[in-house]
Amino acid sequence: MHPSLEYGLVCVVAAAVTYLLTPAARTVAIRWGAVAMPRDRDVHAVAMPRMGGVALFLGFAAAIVVAHELPTLRASFSSGPNLTWILLAAMMLCAIGVIDDRLELDSLTKLAGQVAAAGVMVIKGGVQLAVVYTPWSHGVATSLGADLGIPATILLTVITINAINFIDGLDGLAAGVTAISALAFFIFAYHLASIGDVQVAAAPTLISAALAGCCLGFLPHNFSPARIFMGDSGSMLVGLMLSAAATTATSSVDPSTLGGRESVALFLPLLLPIAVLALPFVDLLLAVVRRVRRGQSPFAPDKEHLHHRLLEIGHTHRRAVLVLYFWSALLAGGGVTFAIFHRPWLVLVTSVVLAAVGALASAVPWLRVGRR
Repeated sequence: MHPSLEYGLVCVVAAAVTYLLTPAARTVAIRWGAVAMPRDRDVHAVAMPRMGGVALFLGFAAAIVVAHELPTLRASFSSGPNLTWILLAAMMLCAIGVIDDRLELDSLTKLAGQVAAAGVMVIKGGVQLAVVYTPWSHGVATSLGADLGIPATILLTVITINAINFIDGLDGLAAGVTAISALAFFIFAYHLASIGDVQVAAAPTLISAALAGCCLGFLPHNFSPARIFMGDSGSMLVGLMLSAAATTATSSVDPSTLGGRESVALFLPLLLPIAVLALPFVDLLLAVVRRVRRGQSPFAPDKEHLHHRLLEIGHTHRRAVLVLYFWSALLAGGGVTFAIFHRPWLVLVTSVVLAAVGALASAVPWLRVGRR
C-alpha cells in the first residue's frame, strides 16, 4: 500500500471513530452534568453538553493504533519522538479537561495540568526543539541543548494549548481551525518526505493526519447549530497535538532543501508555524494585552475575541466561523505554499490578492450599515 493511502486510512479511521463516539460522549456529559450553561460572555443561549474531547481522544488513539499495524507507518514508532508517550500525555491532558468540563477548575490548576502534560510529551516523548535554523545562522543549525530546548518547547506548547482554547468560542471554530492547521502541517511534512529530507513514515506527518481526521469527524456534531462542545477536554487536547506536529515538523528542517531563494528559505523554519497558527496566536496575544492593560489576569474571560467582533459588526454565527476559516486557510496555506513552491513572490502576490478579498468579505456587514 502506498504511504499516502496509509495516511488516508489513518485520517478516515480517526474521523469515523470520532464521529461515531461523539453522540455517546454527549450522552455521558448530560448524565454526568458536564454541561455549559449560558453566561454573559457566551454566544450560545441554551445549555450545551461538553466533553467532546473524549471522542476526539479516542478517535486519535484509534488512528495511532491502526498506524502501528500498517507496513510503512509502523516505522514512525521506531524512530523520532516516542508516540506512546505522546499519546499518554494527550490522555493525561484530556482527563484534566474532563474534570474541568464537569467542575470548572480555576485557571492556575489548569495551567499546572497543561505544564505537566507538556512536560511528559517533551521529556518522555522526545518532542523537543533540539535544533533551530534562523536567518542569521546562514543555514547552520543552532543547537539549543536540553537546558534550553526543554523549557522552550514546554512554553510554546502551553501557549499553543491556550491559543486554541481562546478561539473555542463559536460552534465549529476551534475544530475547523485545528483541522486546517493540521492539514497544512501534514502537507508540509509529506512534502519533506517526497524530496527526501525526512522519512515518509514520521511522527509529525502521522500526528497531523490523525488530528485532522479527528476534527473533521467531530465537526458534523459541532458546527452551528452545535449539539456538543469539545470543551476544555478537547481544546487542550488538540492544542497539545498541534504543538507536537508543529515542533516535530519544523524544528529539524534544513532550509537548503526547500527550494526558492536562499534568503527566503532561511526564514521558513520560523515563518511556517507562525503562519499556520497565526489566527489563534493573534487572538491570544490581543486578549492578553487587552486584559493586562485593564489590570486583569490574562486568563480573565471577556467578550472581545476576534469571533465576538465579527458578530458585533453584523456577521451571522455561521458566516463569522466561515470568515475565520478563510483567514486560517489563507495564512496556513500561504505559509506552506511559500515553503514548498519555487516562486515565493508569486505566492506572496496571490496571498495579498486573496487577503484583499477576505478583508472585503469580512467588512461587508459594516459597509452595509455605513451605506444605510
